[in-house]
Amino acid sequence: MNSKFLDLMSNNSGNRTDNDLLKNGEYTHAYWETRRRFLRFLLKTLGFPLMVRVDRIEGIENIPQEGPGLLLMNHIGFVDPIVLLHVVPRNIVALAKVEVYDYPVVGIFPRIWGVIPVRREGGDRRAIQIALEVLRKGEIVLVAPEGTRNPQLQLAKEGFTYLASRSGAPVIPVAIEGSPGYPTFRYSRKWRESPIEVKFGKPFVFRAEYRRAGREELTKLTNEAMYYLAAMLPEERRGYYSDLSKATQDTIEII
Repeated sequence: MNSKFLDLMSNNSGNRTDNDLLKNGEYTHAYWETRRRFLRFLLKTLGFPLMVRVDRIEGIENIPQEGPGLLLMNHIGFVDPIVLLHVVPRNIVALAKVEVYDYPVVGIFPRIWGVIPVRREGGDRRAIQIALEVLRKGEIVLVAPEGTRNPQLQLAKEGFTYLASRSGAPVIPVAIEGSPGYPTFRYSRKWRESPIEVKFGKPFVFRAEYRRAGREELTKLTNEAMYYLAAMLPEERRGYYSDLSKATQDTIEII
């Protein structure tokens, strides 16, 4: 685990090129909510049905109807965040590597949606500050704990547990299967034979005594959360967290 995370959080000055999520240092919920509702309408009616097929959704009732939350997903395919934007009944704000802004054509979408850009070389203090502000406004933040796509779970970074412990927001684990190979043409072989499945697990919070978790405690929080997510995945997807006998729940409360 990245034991230097808290040092990086303290020392990273945040010199970066940000989008305009914060206006005068404050996140304006109403502005972004209206914009995202319109974009969701376009996504649901024009974009999503033409490029992605979701066959099964389980546990959607585990998404809180209001208030902050952190969606913790296994990230195996390019379209995973788009799938969750489509199926989650509330608007969500994703954390994404800053490089997505430079993708041809599709790079415009994270800009107009208001995705939180993250520089992956160490702890990105500015991204963490923005994410905490978004959570304070009662929104849901989407995180991929490994920071990139992998067919199996890899050693997770501690950023999401820092957000969850500091904010007190519930964490909702999300298991995604079948997304590699999308987007694809409607009714192609991939479309017919391998639809996407999404499963939302029971939310949990970190216990109150971990609100100011230090380095070693953040490592324990991260491991417990990742094993909780791993238990929702097929064995071949668990990767670094395959040995479920190491799973504990000393720091978390299922809600």
